[in-house]
Amino acid sequence: MSPSFDTLLYDVEDGVATIVLNRPEKHNAFNAQMADELSLAWRTLHESPEVVCAILTGSGEKSFCTGMDVADVASGRSLDSGRVGREDAPWNRLTAIQNKCWKPVITAVNGMVNGGGLHFIADADLIVCAEHATFFDTHVKVGLIAGLEPVGIARRIPLEAVLRMSLLGGAERMSAQQALALGLVGEVVPKEALMPRARELAAAISQHSPTALARTKQTIWESLDRGLDEALANTWTAINEHVDHPDLKEGALAFVEKRKPRWAPYTG
Repeated sequence: MSPSFDTLLYDVEDGVATIVLNRPEKHNAFNAQMADELSLAWRTLHESPEVVCAILTGSGEKSFCTGMDVADVASGRSLDSGRVGREDAPWNRLTAIQNKCWKPVITAVNGMVNGGGLHFIADADLIVCAEHATFFDTHVKVGLIAGLEPVGIARRIPLEAVLRMSLLGGAERMSAQQALALGLVGEVVPKEALMPRARELAAAISQHSPTALARTKQTIWESLDRGLDEALANTWTAINEHVDHPDLKEGALAFVEKRKPRWAPYTG
């Protein structure tokens, strides 16, 4: 049974979980409650045997996520000195990657992405973007360090583009087409085609071995934190551990017997 949320919508159908950031009146900005609920959603998704992959998007057509709720910042709730710098602070558990959820995630960008919303872009596996979406970072404009999100984004696009976004403080906004040209997003579609395309990708992914998918994602993401030799050694370890998994035999049998594979569920 899926948990209930106040700031998110969560639904599972045909092996695909859909998570919707659901604070449209706040441009889907996250507060402490949404951060905690996201962490629970990723854990739930990771441990659910019926879920193979996920789609993450925002409510409405105007904003995907505009970062941390400024009202929370102004009140001091979001920057409680006892939590903000800790590893277990809610702001460190927003994304699937931050929660060690290795099931594939398709991020469907339905509008503006600002500041902390860039966490979801930095940690996305596949990104489909509506053609009206924009990307910018106003941290320095309100006296905050533009640090965590740009560091993650710098692993996806050229450094000058990251610095331009971070230092201009929202004076310029990166368009969807610019993001595509830089490789920040994988494809740009009309807004009405955004979720159908995300679901199409999710349906294709969900046909494959859930364990092979998760272990593939994990080794690729973990390689970014290692040198090449260590990354390859880590990948060989994963491959050797996977040798005895029943999906290897099932995949071969299904191919020979010309039928759809009956994969084992993956729950981490």
